[in-house]
Amino acid sequence: MKTIVITGSTRGLGFELSKCFRNKGWNIVLNGKSEVGMNDALEKLLSIESKAGVTGYCGSITETDNIKVLIDKAVSEFGSIDIWVNNAGVNQPMKALWELSEKEIDTLLNIDLRAAVMGTILVKRQMETQTNGGMIYNIEGYGSNDAMMLGLNMYGTSKRALTHFTRAFAKELNETGSKVRIGRLSPGIMITDFTVRSLGGQGEIELPEKTKKIYNILGDYPDVVASFLSEKMICNTKNDAHIEWLTGRKAAWRFMTAGFHKRNFFPT
Repeated sequence: MKTIVITGSTRGLGFELSKCFRNKGWNIVLNGKSEVGMNDALEKLLSIESKAGVTGYCGSITETDNIKVLIDKAVSEFGSIDIWVNNAGVNQPMKALWELSEKEIDTLLNIDLRAAVMGTILVKRQMETQTNGGMIYNIEGYGSNDAMMLGLNMYGTSKRALTHFTRAFAKELNETGSKVRIGRLSPGIMITDFTVRSLGGQGEIELPEKTKKIYNILGDYPDVVASFLSEKMICNTKNDAHIEWLTGRKAAWRFMTAGFHKRNFFPT
């Protein structure tokens, strides 16, 4: 029975991925900061009938020791880690970069970039001890493809850096003959609390009407995206894989047909 560990998985995309893998008979290891959120997520997953196990660990993955504990818990419970997803992330307040405080910048970089870097390094060491290695995935976001807009500079910077890190790490794995692999998940625009709440729920984001219109055309709920991503993740065996939900072709088609398929994720 295979095991997946997903950081920041008590809600949003992380939780929806957990549900998909639970339905496919995988052991699930959740992670989050809120005990209430963790208990709720565990209860919901356990309501899905499966012979596989479910466990979780409460702790911010900005702390390296917490990442180590999460890895140790997964291995002690289930023996090995087949897939690790660095999913935890926060959005930034929709302000120009110079309007962000040093604390806000630190929070964004620590969660969206540093935690994924350290998670990748630490779980790679564990996977090297496993017969079949393992697969690591990092989550792309706005800015990964060099897109820029006012109010997303720091978030986009962290995601662009994470894309470079992931591809460079894949190259290092190849050149050193490692049995561990790494790839990127590109979920596109998802309609969750992440969209309208900054810094993990600390602040509210007032989206401009122009942004809402784009989100209504290109956005999706996380369960739809998770279903697609999970299928591709299970089938993938390649290093430096890029699993993309909102492709350029799909985005173009949605803009072309937007007049016939109106959606409103932000009713007033």
